[in-house]
Amino acid sequence: MHKVPKIGGQGAKYIESALNAYKKGERKFPSMRAIADSLSEQDIADVAAYYAEHGTQADLPAKPTLEPNAQVAQLLQKGACVSCHGDNFAKPIDPSYPHIAGQHADYLFVALKSYKVEKNTNVGRGNAIMGGIAKQFSNNELK
Repeated sequence: MHKVPKIGGQGAKYIESALNAYKKGERKFPSMRAIADSLSEQDIADVAAYYAEHGTQADLPAKPTLEPNAQVAQLLQKGACVSCHGDNFAKPIDPSYPHIAGQHADYLFVALKSYKVEKNTNVGRGNAIMGGIAKQFSNNELK
């Protein structure tokens, strides 16, 4: 079992994108699919606006409080994470991308592993870019 993601302070476009991905079945998690299916487009926009305004992402430090060790820094560079998720992983280059700084480590591990899953009706995420990135790492490296 892992912690649920921190969604407060995520960008509204990211929250909308995630909920729509659950609704379309691109993100596979049965309870989230049921929730997303119950929401209208306006509901999704309202929920996204609420969580975007009520969160902690804006309170993140300007610089990491802990520098990654050499091995982790090399893995982050291999995945080119900062190129999409931005400085300190808190300034995505696209509003539909998540802030990953400050996220629970166990949640990020589960999320990254889910991009590697194929042909499973209950688990996985259908994103070609993240799938390609995650598949180049072993699960031990993702952790």
